[in-house]
Amino acid sequence: MKLFAARFGLRTRLIGAFLLVAAISAVTTATLTYREARSAILQQAQDTAVDQFRDRIAAQAVTLPVHPGQLERACQILAREGKPHPWIIFAEYGKIRVSSSNRPTSEVITPELRKAARSNAHGSFQRVVRDGHPWLTVGMPAVFDRGDGRQPTGLVLYAVMPLTTEEANVDAMVTAARDGALPALLIAVVPALLAARSVLRPVRDLRRAAAGIGRGELDTRIEVRGSDELAELARTFNESSTKLQESVEELRRAEVRARRFASDVSHELRTPLAGMLAVTEVLDEDAAQLNPDTAAAVRLISAETGKLATLVEDLMEISRFDAKAADLHLDEVDVAETIRKTLQSRHWEDQVHAELPDGVRAMLDPRRFDVVVANLVGNALRHGERPVTVRLRAERQGAGRRLVVEVADSGPGIDPVVLPHIFDRFYKADAARTRSAGSGLGLAITLENVRLHGGTVHAADGRQGGAVLTVELPMEEQ
Repeated sequence: MKLFAARFGLRTRLIGAFLLVAAISAVTTATLTYREARSAILQQAQDTAVDQFRDRIAAQAVTLPVHPGQLERACQILAREGKPHPWIIFAEYGKIRVSSSNRPTSEVITPELRKAARSNAHGSFQRVVRDGHPWLTVGMPAVFDRGDGRQPTGLVLYAVMPLTTEEANVDAMVTAARDGALPALLIAVVPALLAARSVLRPVRDLRRAAAGIGRGELDTRIEVRGSDELAELARTFNESSTKLQESVEELRRAEVRARRFASDVSHELRTPLAGMLAVTEVLDEDAAQLNPDTAAAVRLISAETGKLATLVEDLMEISRFDAKAADLHLDEVDVAETIRKTLQSRHWEDQVHAELPDGVRAMLDPRRFDVVVANLVGNALRHGERPVTVRLRAERQGAGRRLVVEVADSGPGIDPVVLPHIFDRFYKADAARTRSAGSGLGLAITLENVRLHGGTVHAADGRQGGAVLTVELPMEEQ
């Protein structure tokens, strides 16, 4: 059934079901009509023949003893008066056998009919098929009235009538029904198509509307026609679409408000943070002249102020990505030299092993690529274990080339539970790392910068242990 449903569409199945019902109805009606009509035709012929035969025998004057010549004339007279078709009359009186034809008896007359005719004063009849031809046989005893009731004479007359005409009429009805079935089914295709269309049109509208909703066209609605179940389905869909649109619009407004809030807070914090950073720099310079407790407090305030400044910058960067305000300023750069500058500017040359082949050039945004490398290496240094390795290579991919940058550490690797969330915002994998620091936005910003370049970034465990974060960027011009 599933294979049938998959191979044939709903339209085909509806038309097929409609035609199947029409065919079953036509066959059932034709069968019942055939049975009733056949029974009526044969019954009418049978009743007419039996009544006529009984009346003609009653009209015959039978005198005893019966002579063969008298029987032969009686058979001839009865045969000429046969209705509704000519009869063949057979008479049996003791051992005397005469008929209206050249045969003294007939194999159509069965022993059962002979026995019933002799024992029943009102006679008996039977329909018989011989050699594929139908016959009606009637057996009637001749009686006479002596004033004390009708008494049998011992004479039995049989009438044999062919039912070929009635059978031909029945066959004609069957042929007509058969010949009319195909045109009837062809005609039934028209209402089947109309019915299928009336059912499928709302279904197609619903499919198109659902596809529109899936594409984000939340204002998609279905025209409601009629008041049946399909119309109720359309109304329900429209109501659900309206509620979904309202919910999504409210979520979007809430998201915009949240982004604006984060952006506004970040902007407002930059000015006081700048002043705080200036103060902490002065305090750091004088910390050596302060007593140990005061110096420790000053250094703690300075470190936390620096972290807060970094968090504010990260929030502002994320806000630009969310607002679609981030853009690329591409330039053709020497990728190996750019990575070296990133390590040198952060004083990581002695902590990172670099495998940077020369001659690899690509169109990149130097500032954003610097952020990508710095976040990956900084994450490895903070949360992994040394040595940390940075590898650079260019690979052929289909008709183009891609730039691959790998940052690997020697730590315990990434917990499989943490792996799907490692690029989520504010996510810290404390359970998977030896230490936890930072804002939790570094890898999220890395992901956004890589996407802006049209590339991908993913994390995995290395074959030798540790975590490996891989960035792949297209090397064609953007």
